[in-house]
Amino acid sequence: MPVAASAVYFLNLRGDVLINRLYRDDVGGNMVDAFRMHIMQTKELGTCPVRQIGGCSFFYMRISNVYIVIVVSSNANVACAFKFVVEAVALFKSYFGGAFDEDAIRNNFVLIYELLDEIMDFGYPQNLSPEILKLYITQEGVRSPFSSKQPLDKPVPNATLQVTGAVGWRREGLVYKKNEVFLDIVESVNLLMSSKGSVLRCDVTGKVLMKCFLSGMPDLKLGLNDKIGLEKESQLKSRPTKSGKSIELDDVTFHQCVNLTRFNSEKTVSFVPPDGEFELMKYRITEGVNLPFRVLPTIKELGRTRMEVNVKVKSVFGAKMFALGVVIKIPVPKQTAKASFQVTSGRAKYNPSIDSLVWKIRKFPGQTESTLSAEVELISTIAEKKSWTRPPIQMEFQVPMFTASGLRVRFLKVWEKSGYNTVEWVRYITKAGSYEIRC
Repeated sequence: MPVAASAVYFLNLRGDVLINRLYRDDVGGNMVDAFRMHIMQTKELGTCPVRQIGGCSFFYMRISNVYIVIVVSSNANVACAFKFVVEAVALFKSYFGGAFDEDAIRNNFVLIYELLDEIMDFGYPQNLSPEILKLYITQEGVRSPFSSKQPLDKPVPNATLQVTGAVGWRREGLVYKKNEVFLDIVESVNLLMSSKGSVLRCDVTGKVLMKCFLSGMPDLKLGLNDKIGLEKESQLKSRPTKSGKSIELDDVTFHQCVNLTRFNSEKTVSFVPPDGEFELMKYRITEGVNLPFRVLPTIKELGRTRMEVNVKVKSVFGAKMFALGVVIKIPVPKQTAKASFQVTSGRAKYNPSIDSLVWKIRKFPGQTESTLSAEVELISTIAEKKSWTRPPIQMEFQVPMFTASGLRVRFLKVWEKSGYNTVEWVRYITKAGSYEIRC
């Protein structure tokens, strides 16, 4: 069930009403008094953002020095209500130059009332897209002197069509001299590996980022090498799939522009893209992960005053690829005095602020290995009796044109009624998420 809000209140920290809007007559005007008495004055604001008083429910959220309170008298969708608040605040900030506080509300109450009438109708949320609302609510907000001056979008024709049409995230009439699409697949590898090289936990979280500079109203179709999509394509074409690796995508979420009906039936990602940069989809992969690096550490404690540290790092990706900005942080005890190093590539130093040996390699080619050997001198203290817990080694890196999941773009088709030619650019980037190796 949607929100079905009866009233929306904007309160300051003292509980004074800055702005309120009643959408239904099923609640009285004294609802805000109940909120002050039973929630604000009892100092229970931080316990739970949903409270029920009598026959009404209060959903509230604090943004800066303002409380936004939604009052409902029926069984409503709480997640939808808070999503509405977040989107509404983002809308107000786009009009106010990035500021949303008590002063911004007092300076823009006429504009806020106009926006509240547009973004909610009889308690049901409507269009909250700043790009669309600015097409016909062209009044500029009073901006804070500390906010950046950002010009509002100029109104364009067919504003009514943009609001009521099926494609609310893209306006008509866009024209580019050169029609281009940039597609980035960015993945983060999360790993926990034992000191002997066995994988204890591993997964990949990825996102597909797009930047579109296309004229008109194009229809795009994206094909990936996911297992379900390849099987569905082979069924539709009545022929076996071509040989190649397929992967299983977990926890996939799409941008609102994706046609979910077509995805459920054909397993293809079809969409009319927004103009500019946006996140098309997010996914997670837990099986068949290709680890970019393997780390084999050996740490020996020689008495109470010395340690020997040997770390071997091997790149597993292709020989023609390379990693950039590789950083290996090897933990050492707090009583470390100094360390001497021998490395086959890069540079290493002891960083006492994080109790680690920091080994940096600017460029790490594929199918190669590098080693670090270090002599660590410790300060012997009588008070230090606890044994060292040995925190895990942490890695940072970025590998262009490599995906740990094996995800690949099979095709990206662009269709537009004018029939113009497009240029597609595809880039792959894999970087470290929580990449840890026990030592």
